Amino acid sequence: MESIEWWASLEPETKDWLIAHNGEALPERVLAEVVAAGGDVTSNAWWVGEQGRDGFFLSDEAVDWIEAVGNAEAP
Repeated sequence: MESIEWWASLEPETKDWLIAHNGEALPERVLAEVVAAGGDVTSNAWWVGEQGRDGFFLSDEAVDWIEAVGNAEAP
């Protein structure tokens, strides 16, 4: 699986939040940092999920990738 290209540019606290809250809607501050790191949430990149009433979600594949990173496994 590809890596998420913007992951390396995130602050450690943001990575920790994404790991701890994997699969949840991204809060505005996390979403803003993803965008600032180069994550185009309007693209059809593999990690882009859905935008719903509760906010922006990463794709199922991205959730799996983050889980692997959080478990110190090779994504």
